[in-house]
Amino acid sequence: MRGHIPDMDVISEICKKHQLYLIEDCAHTMGGGWDNQHPGTFGKIGCFSTQTYKHINSGEGGLLVTNDDDVIAQAILYSGSYMFYDTHLSKPAAQVFEQYKKIIPNYSLRMSNLQAAILRPQLRSLDRQVARWNERYAVLEEGLNQITAIRVPPRSTREQFVGSSIQFTLKNLPRDQMARFIDECDQRGIRIKWFGWQEPKGYTSSFESWQYISPMPDLPQTKKVLDGMCDMRIPLTFSTEDCQTIAAIIKEVLNDIRLSL
Repeated sequence: MRGHIPDMDVISEICKKHQLYLIEDCAHTMGGGWDNQHPGTFGKIGCFSTQTYKHINSGEGGLLVTNDDDVIAQAILYSGSYMFYDTHLSKPAAQVFEQYKKIIPNYSLRMSNLQAAILRPQLRSLDRQVARWNERYAVLEEGLNQITAIRVPPRSTREQFVGSSIQFTLKNLPRDQMARFIDECDQRGIRIKWFGWQEPKGYTSSFESWQYISPMPDLPQTKKVLDGMCDMRIPLTFSTEDCQTIAAIIKEVLNDIRLSL
């Protein structure tokens, strides 16, 4: 999530112990790694998004990777190949399809040739883009870490993260003042997402609004974490000087709020 990669050795061991399939959601981690192994290659399936704001961008769409013939055969059929699956460039042997072709519905989720043509050249520049993101992340991280009211989560030295966004926690700021902080930053041109909104907003929502899970258990520790958690994308259109300015503005907003409390 947001360029963070957890301890994949621990997660892989838990899945092995409990005989669970590990499916990796790598929407924000393409180009990163754990102990120099790419995300999406630890489990049974790796899923990548190529939607706007992802590390390679075709506007919409995505892809999955797997070494499992049964998984890829079902995915090809689900994606809308009809009975033309034998033309797919990543297909397994024809007999693998025999057990699935009459029972798998067609969801028409194909990636177009145009999207693929847009994405493939971006792969060649991915490492360079990751280095540019991480350069900007480092400047923002240094600036935010100098603000006593802010905590930026530490990174493991084993994680090859992608700093395309930065997360930080505001310590001991009441909820109503958190909303004020987000609003005043926005007025000064800094768009920060907050995970503590009561109602879903933009790309963020709290578990308290997820009515598709019922009954929702009481999760006081999770709520405490979300109440102070902020998220901000780091577009490559930002310069390192822009990142220094952003950290300075965030500090200024917090000072204004605390002086008025």
